[in-house]
Amino acid sequence: MSTAAKATSLFSGRYALATVGMVAIVAVAAFQNLAMTTIMPEISRDLDGETLYALAFAAPLAAGVPGMVLAGNWTDRAGGRVVAWVSAGFFAVGTAVVMTATSMEVFLAGRLVEGFGAGAIDVVLYVLVARLFPAQLHGPVFAGFAAAWVVPALVGPALAGIVTDVWDWHWVFAGALVIAVGAFAVLVPTLGRLHPPAPELRPPWQRSRIGWSVAAAVAILLLNVAPDLGTWAQVAAIVVGLVGAWSALRPLLPVGTFRAAPGLPSVVLLRGLLAASFFGAEAYVPYLLQAEDGLSASAAGLALTVGALSWAGSSWVHGRLGEQRLSAARAFGAGLALVLVSLLTALAVASFGLPWWLLVVGWFVGGAGMGVAYPRTSMLTLRFSGEGDDGFASSALTIADASGSVIGLAVTGLLFTGTGGADAPAAFPLVFGAMTVIAVLAIAAVRRLGPVPGPSAAPAGG
Repeated sequence: MSTAAKATSLFSGRYALATVGMVAIVAVAAFQNLAMTTIMPEISRDLDGETLYALAFAAPLAAGVPGMVLAGNWTDRAGGRVVAWVSAGFFAVGTAVVMTATSMEVFLAGRLVEGFGAGAIDVVLYVLVARLFPAQLHGPVFAGFAAAWVVPALVGPALAGIVTDVWDWHWVFAGALVIAVGAFAVLVPTLGRLHPPAPELRPPWQRSRIGWSVAAAVAILLLNVAPDLGTWAQVAAIVVGLVGAWSALRPLLPVGTFRAAPGLPSVVLLRGLLAASFFGAEAYVPYLLQAEDGLSASAAGLALTVGALSWAGSSWVHGRLGEQRLSAARAFGAGLALVLVSLLTALAVASFGLPWWLLVVGWFVGGAGMGVAYPRTSMLTLRFSGEGDDGFASSALTIADASGSVIGLAVTGLLFTGTGGADAPAAFPLVFGAMTVIAVLAIAAVRRLGPVPGPSAAPAGG
């Protein structure tokens, strides 16, 4: 390998520890996500919280919104080291509360605290990429993030299911907490490289943005609480939640996001629509396999495993192909087409009682689509942002990601609960049908992307 190639390798001396630390953090998040989705049907039964099923997924994502905004502003002011430590503390405390929960209310409280910390640490990771890695390594870094899902995908769902079947679901979160502490320890040496800017370059505290982020979290949580309310209260919660979410998210996202203005606004909107369609549906994939086909928790997790593996594999291919052979339009077109196929497959399985393995195959296809589209939105976010505002751009992308997921879960929760839950024949088809419609909207958003600037060989940060 040439000296120049070594200088731009993710595992060269300058970048090796940062790469390993960040990938370890992503792997923890992957394990927690896959394990949670696999065993949540059992948790909801054990804690008598079926009507709050979607809220268990939505709560940490909603709480992550103020975490992201605060972390983005704080990182631009202080460099990121303190932000990372505080974020990790919130995540650890929240996971400990979830681990020991004996009621759905305590479980949800823990998920809120956990989500606040997870949202903040996500922003720190994006800022690490922007400031420590040259632009030509951004694609490989995000491919590495996707690859971090491989081992959790292979063992996470099955392990979580087995632990739950043999012992208890509480032990799954105990294991996740131990892994999280170890992963953060690997990242700690790298955090010292996130130096604060000179005092005259530090942006002011964006108190209004932080306030709007709290309002956005409350509004989108209100949407997810609605299924557990009476008819008129439910209608009021939906109206207030929708208006509140729209009003509060506008100041947190780039100007023009909701009209898909070219450049960063359309990228951020696309990320939100992708998250809503895929994750809004994914929460109900193991649920369908367990409720309709009688699969165990570990067997139902197979769909999540193959989806995560195909996501990692296609993301690796995306990083290897480069932008000359795979333009943004082609990447998004291919990725969204595959996601749409997976959602239509899930809709067909739920509607016509087709064999369960078709859903597993469909989720493999959808994961491949997400593996192409997701890293490209991350790359373009850093591309469209400049030095000094990468904290804002990164937080905007992660806010769209979390908010999209929560809104997707709110829609699916309302449809699922409103039609009678798992015992109603229309519940699962409506869930997957609604997410298919959102995926079609994402395809429309791609057409608004506009010109994409080329990569720069210079480092994106210090």
